[in-house]
Amino acid sequence: MKKPVSKATRTRVTHEFPALYDRESQVLLLGSIPSPKSREMAFYYGHPQNRFWKVMATVLGESVPETIAQKKAMLKKHHVALWDVLDSCTIVGASDTSIEDPVVNNIGELVKKSKVSRIFCTGATAYNLYKKFCANDVGIEAIKLPSTSPANCAVSLEKLVAAYKEILLCP
Repeated sequence: MKKPVSKATRTRVTHEFPALYDRESQVLLLGSIPSPKSREMAFYYGHPQNRFWKVMATVLGESVPETIAQKKAMLKKHHVALWDVLDSCTIVGASDTSIEDPVVNNIGELVKKSKVSRIFCTGATAYNLYKKFCANDVGIEAIKLPSTSPANCAVSLEKLVAAYKEILLCP
């Protein structure tokens, strides 16, 4: 039985680093909100057990990037933008299921400033938040990808890579 979460363990968090994109970005990958480890590192998918960077490197035919600069360069080279649906929320640790009081980022503005024509959400929570709060304004339907989080260990690396290859397909 799942233990109820105490209100005392909830924290109001704000997205503290910018979206990764440029005018040439064609694909946007959206998470929900940065994890505590990502906020500590001030960049996306910072938890060492998160498989995002290994999956993306495999899909894009690149070496797994180690530094933030290498991660940025790899995604920009392949016209992939990266951001989160939420600008802020109340959350317990990194538990997406505990999100309350969400405030969304202006994803439509990013789309207008780029060539983004396809949006993918890296997990069910990001997908549901995008669909509920952003999809109508942005005008692009998102595709749900499985989470690369260590909490989603039921999905193998091979299955993640197969799912994420969808980003390479032309619209």
